[in-house]
Amino acid sequence: MAKKGNHCSFCGRSEDEVAILITGMNGFICDQCVAQAYEITQSIADNNTTNDSSTAGKEATQNKFNGVKDIPKPQEIKEYLDQYVIGQEDAKRYLSVAVYNHYKRLSQPETDDGIEIEKSNIIMVGSTGTGKTLLARTIAKLLNVPFTIVDATVFTEAGYVGEDVESILTRLLQVADYNLEATERGIVFIDEIDKIARKTDNPSITRDVSGEGVQQGMLKLLEGTIVNVPPKGGRKHPDQDYIHVDTRNILFICGGAFDGIERKIAQRLNTHTIGYNSVQNTRKIDKKDMMQYIAPQDLKAFGLIPEIIGRLPVLTHLNPLDHDALRRILVEPKNSIVRQYIKLFKMDNIELTFTTEALDYIVDKAVEYKLGARGLRSIVETIMTDIMFKAPSQNISKFELTKQYAEEQLEKNGSLSLVS
Repeated sequence: MAKKGNHCSFCGRSEDEVAILITGMNGFICDQCVAQAYEITQSIADNNTTNDSSTAGKEATQNKFNGVKDIPKPQEIKEYLDQYVIGQEDAKRYLSVAVYNHYKRLSQPETDDGIEIEKSNIIMVGSTGTGKTLLARTIAKLLNVPFTIVDATVFTEAGYVGEDVESILTRLLQVADYNLEATERGIVFIDEIDKIARKTDNPSITRDVSGEGVQQGMLKLLEGTIVNVPPKGGRKHPDQDYIHVDTRNILFICGGAFDGIERKIAQRLNTHTIGYNSVQNTRKIDKKDMMQYIAPQDLKAFGLIPEIIGRLPVLTHLNPLDHDALRRILVEPKNSIVRQYIKLFKMDNIELTFTTEALDYIVDKAVEYKLGARGLRSIVETIMTDIMFKAPSQNISKFELTKQYAEEQLEKNGSLSLVS
């Protein structure tokens, strides 16, 4: 303890003003300064721990693909996709090769040969419920990289009501826990890309701020540039601190239904030729699946500007789902709808089974509704809601879903008239 008349060497308080004054070799320290010093040392220790873990995260990201040997081969990527996505063989092959080449590009050693491999962004065209989003999400899960899905319909040109295109990277940053190194190797899936098509027949004299304006704003983002990203999203402000994100190594996958593009394809292929150009001289075209003949000029005719088409060099399509494909989707994938409901019931110690007739009935209704794989989910949910409400409170150990029960539930809920 200190003697009377002494003062704290740090804050200058006398022993009368503090509870305790501790004596040292050449000075004194009070209890309040001790507490403050403890808080400072703890704060420094916490910051060092955070920086170490952040550095470790960055090193792990950088070493994620230390060479081509560590990257899953295209066939391995496709085999993984096969476990979750039924059919769509062409789209899987295109996607597997594009992703493999992208990560080979990231792992290429620095050489003096002057050859720089450019990235290959992807655009997938297919009607709703064919698996565009599922393919992108499954690929990201395999590669264990930051992945985010954004909706192109919310974007507007800078300065107008809506979101700036830079908010795409804000979401990717958030998914990567603001790890910049991980963010710059991530994957962004831009959904509904067809909704920002240029409105050429718009009679309004106002600017096309949610169509062509958004496409122009995305050009440098897709190609690769340093983007000033607001860390918390929202509009840009001059006094706001930005995070500088390099988009050169971010893979962009775009998807859209492009409803009505079949007519553009048909016009290009001239399927309705008459006169001297007979049917025999026209190549055989499958009019039930026009999407397989899609080409970049069809996207231009639909309303995408040439500059953005050029920055999406990999163009692939998804086939419409027929009865057989929907039947397989219902039961075969690892994460199939049937397996999900079986697991849900198992958690209540109830064994759930489906009859073959019931499964075929569900698929028939999905084909009738023309909603793709998403239609399967809505139909099964409608059928199962009643039993899922009652079963947990009843003492049952088994439940078999029959065609008769499925018909009764759909009629009861009036779902037979959802889509004509």
